[in-house]
Amino acid sequence: MRGPRSYCGAAELAGCDQHTVKRYVQRRDAGLSPETGVVRASMIDGFRPKIAELVARSKGKIRADVVHDKLTAMGFAGTDRTTRRAVAAAKKACGSSIGRTPSPRADLRRP
Repeated sequence: MRGPRSYCGAAELAGCDQHTVKRYVQRRDAGLSPETGVVRASMIDGFRPKIAELVARSKGKIRADVVHDKLTAMGFAGTDRTTRRAVAAAKKACGSSIGRTPSPRADLRRP
């Protein structure tokens, strides 16, 4: 594509901004995949091993607010929502051994 007019035309066809088209074309020309973005570091990345340890030690029973309190005591300055997301990911990563198990009578139906 040559010049800004062709970016504008492509943007109209795609239904997006011309700068978005330009960025995708530049990524394609550089040999990069336009679908993949840049992964930024998170505030909680340095605390993920501690979160995994707390989740594993409690066998997945620890609540995110308790983890958040422990992390803030260790110097974490993020929000509780960030902690909740990280705890949920840690619990999911621990596998099927952690979590709720169905009641033995869960498959029985009431008449």
